[in-house]
Amino acid sequence: MRFLRFQRGERVGTAVDAGEGFRARFEGDALYPGDVASLARMTPMQRASAVADLRSGDAVDLAPIAYLPPCARPGKIICLGLNYRDHAREFEFQSPDYPTLFARFASSLIGHGQPLVRPRVSSSFDYEGELALVLGRGGRHIAERDALDHVFGYTVFNDGSIRDYQLRTPQWTVGKNFDGTGAFGPWVVTADELPPGATGLLLETRLNGEVMQHASTSDMIFGVAQTIAIISEAMTLDAGDVIVMGTPSGVGYARQPPVYMKAGDVCEVSIERVGQLRNMVMDEP
Repeated sequence: MRFLRFQRGERVGTAVDAGEGFRARFEGDALYPGDVASLARMTPMQRASAVADLRSGDAVDLAPIAYLPPCARPGKIICLGLNYRDHAREFEFQSPDYPTLFARFASSLIGHGQPLVRPRVSSSFDYEGELALVLGRGGRHIAERDALDHVFGYTVFNDGSIRDYQLRTPQWTVGKNFDGTGAFGPWVVTADELPPGATGLLLETRLNGEVMQHASTSDMIFGVAQTIAIISEAMTLDAGDVIVMGTPSGVGYARQPPVYMKAGDVCEVSIERVGQLRNMVMDEP
């Protein structure tokens, strides 16, 4: 199944596609289930009831809607850096033997079709196409063998990075959290629709139609199960948390000369069997 969150006119809705097109319920409706993170937090029985309610809701024409980030305000957004060997090499780093982890915040998120915002203080706005997952079960000290049972679904992420700010200090947080730089969506595909750990899927990033990144999700250094197990050694993960799994080589920073996004550019990230995330770039007003 696929779940998305959107706005139509003044109304915010959540929709499901269980194979017959998207149908939705809206905020304020008695049967509105909340955002996709709310669905992820439900028990299987609760979710089955919510899906039945969604499927009896309004049909959704995708053309006129405004896509919103599927999860409105995730409790945690944990990102991996340097999780593809070729990407580590292009940044002149050795492949890590422990994942490089950093945080994103919900204030940076935008949906499919919304503008990526190049901030007025920088012209070094880079793309990073990535696989992301939404947890359906939380926990602490999750065993790697059990970790995939904690995944609700997968989606596409563009970890837009302000490189000059990111690289000013060893901590990447500021360069990864400018408003309007984290594109997320267009929907979440439930884990049962994909190979375990979403392995073996083609990931491509295109800038104005030109392929900039082309890799398989099998090329990740730390896979989904291992990543969940490692993170949960340190912190309690919660249903609805988002983990963003890192980007392959081909980023603009490493090109000669560098290729950065500018106003009017169109950046598309596609992941096989998951979806295509498309955003135009605008300058901060």
